[in-house]
Amino acid sequence: MMDWTPIVFVIFKGLVLCTGMFFAIKWHYDQGKKGKEMQKGAVLRAGGKVAVLFTLSLLVLGFVTFFLSRMLGMDLTFP
Repeated sequence: MMDWTPIVFVIFKGLVLCTGMFFAIKWHYDQGKKGKEMQKGAVLRAGGKVAVLFTLSLLVLGFVTFFLSRMLGMDLTFP
């Protein structure tokens, strides 16, 4: 006999995710209709800022990981 707990939790998770996706899409659609006055340059600048922020955070995370592993004495040499 199967345990019913995973089935209930998977169905609940699916319902919550689908509901969240529905409201996220609806909110973005409504914002798009409301904010037609936003110019293309502003959207490109915002996207560029996000890309730069992501790249810098990835670089910082890589350096912190490298130095922390060196400090803990892990062997980082390639074979």
